[in-house]
Amino acid sequence: MTEQQHIIVTGGAGYIGSLLIGELLRLGNFVTAIDSLLYGGESLIPYLPHPNFHFAKADVTEPRSLRDSLPRGWQKPQAVFHLAGIVGFPACQSVGKQAAWRYNVEATKNVFEQATSLGVERFVFPSTYSNYGLSTDGQPVTEESPLNPQSLYAETKIAAEQFLQPAGALIFRLATLYGLSPRTRFDLIVNQFVLDAYSKRELLIYQRGYSRSFVHVRDVVQGLLLGLEAPREKAEGQIYNLGSANGNYTKDQIVGFILKRLPETIVQYKNLTFGGDMRDITVSFEKIQRELGFAATLNVDDGVREVVNALRLGMILHPQDEQYRNARFIVQ
Repeated sequence: MTEQQHIIVTGGAGYIGSLLIGELLRLGNFVTAIDSLLYGGESLIPYLPHPNFHFAKADVTEPRSLRDSLPRGWQKPQAVFHLAGIVGFPACQSVGKQAAWRYNVEATKNVFEQATSLGVERFVFPSTYSNYGLSTDGQPVTEESPLNPQSLYAETKIAAEQFLQPAGALIFRLATLYGLSPRTRFDLIVNQFVLDAYSKRELLIYQRGYSRSFVHVRDVVQGLLLGLEAPREKAEGQIYNLGSANGNYTKDQIVGFILKRLPETIVQYKNLTFGGDMRDITVSFEKIQRELGFAATLNVDDGVREVVNALRLGMILHPQDEQYRNARFIVQ
């Protein structure tokens, strides 16, 4: 970092936020984390003694959630990473449209307006490549490609983008995440495939030929940090796909990585048509590489290896627990 900043992270106890906070503190920043602790706050415990860390339990839908969370005596915040929300199409479906819209759209507007009134200079928002839906021509989708949402989750993210981009926020459309963090999730395809293969010795796969884009949670954090340091013209009102070209895989290829580590796994395939997130796309990440110099350092094989090792070593005692999921149901 070029200078010490005060940075707010909403959803700080979450999968991305808990890892991002550690990096921000390591780089010498002051960090205020805001979270309602829906999935617990164990991921933040190691940071509590840090003199540059402040935690506030708050609901970002409340009109003064940011203002009332700031510690006295600290400099005003320079940046906000707004990570709080209902993440993923199963979670959005389970809470319903009204709640999903409240937490993913209305709360985003509320947080942005508070940040603006506080004089925050950079507002960073993670969106999703789910917004592209199905590729219409089979070509890799770019930031300019038409949006074709297939789920309530994507609809809420698009609505938030449409408010934030004209207002100058920096938006990252994230590929599907995998890997370990202080608050690991097992309702993400790679992580859950590994857990099922390890614990059940079997995998049941739907939509086997579908292509998706994958990125390690640590690489996402590094991409977000690049956004924090980017010059104004490359950040204000910009949208970037965040991932890597070598992260575009079919589900069959993901299964191949798992069989390499857990060869005794029995794989079954089933055709199923269902309502929900029907992504089948390849994504271009040329813009973020060109404009921000982003390059992924980890691949799916790395992610599979680390999750397998964590499970084998017993580092996650009860990986089936609800705290490791944003929703109980995931279509594989």
